[in-house]
Amino acid sequence: MTSLNRRRMLGLTAAALTASTLPAPAQLVRGNGRILVGFPAGGPTDTLARRLAESLKGSVADSFVVENRPGAAAKIAIQAMIDSPPDGRTILVSPDAMFTIYPSVYKKLTYNAATDVTPVTPATYAVFALAVGPMVPAEVKDVASFVAWAKANPTRAAFGSPAAGSTPHFLGELLIAAAGIQLRHVPYRGSTPAIQDLLGGHVASTITPIGDYVPHVGSGVLRVIGVSDRERSAFLPNVPTFAEQGFAQVVGRDTFGCFMPKGTAPALAAQIAAAVAEAVKVPATRDTLRAVGQEPFTMSPPDYAAYLDQARKTWEPIVKASGFSLEE
Repeated sequence: MTSLNRRRMLGLTAAALTASTLPAPAQLVRGNGRILVGFPAGGPTDTLARRLAESLKGSVADSFVVENRPGAAAKIAIQAMIDSPPDGRTILVSPDAMFTIYPSVYKKLTYNAATDVTPVTPATYAVFALAVGPMVPAEVKDVASFVAWAKANPTRAAFGSPAAGSTPHFLGELLIAAAGIQLRHVPYRGSTPAIQDLLGGHVASTITPIGDYVPHVGSGVLRVIGVSDRERSAFLPNVPTFAEQGFAQVVGRDTFGCFMPKGTAPALAAQIAAAVAEAVKVPATRDTLRAVGQEPFTMSPPDYAAYLDQARKTWEPIVKASGFSLEE
């Protein structure tokens, strides 16, 4: 064998060995897939799910349909996902609080947030903000003056949130602890009724996703005075963060992520994550998501699993310190 032929043979052998060690790409699953949502149609999570259903068509399954399964604080949809085969046909789209805060809130949770699901990727994130309404004097325009007002008016001082046990609920608890104030928590069923009561002067303040405030800011009836992220929000860039105002402990955001059943092949999860990352780059999709207060945000499945694990560790002592819990 000549030296040239020997080199060619060695090259072909090396290529064959390399190819044999690479993971096989995930295959297209014939038939319809489904995207589960634990909330009614029309909300931010549903909006995200429907955009992803359009974008993921053909990436793993022939098509995807959105199934809304509201109830039990989204746990019905979560259980339906967990009970599904890990074949790529079932994806849950959900805020991450169900996997980061719920384990500390619920005494009896039907699933293990760390082991019963496969985190795939976040698709977006949302930050929260504190706003005050007409119950609070017009001169209250920042967190420090609101704290002073709350101390002077303990019977009227309260904050509304979209739900008991939600991220905004515990951001309020962080503010209570950081400021040393009494601030009664008023849970609502969603942001809309909370903001309606804020505008009507029935509750002093609310903490909800920042995008929920944007349509009302121009009216002058409510004032957004603090943002829960580490940086200012593009939605209301003139509103400082809590940290800028001396309340660095009050920080938190929700990711809206994709989750699949335990046992989903890593290659399949990675394929879905890559498809989601491409989907949220599309200008029309990005604009639709920003209209409901969400910003694109993605990562790999292993990185998302690590992110959620750290978030569980962060929220656990906060929930415990609040003394709040739910049975199931």
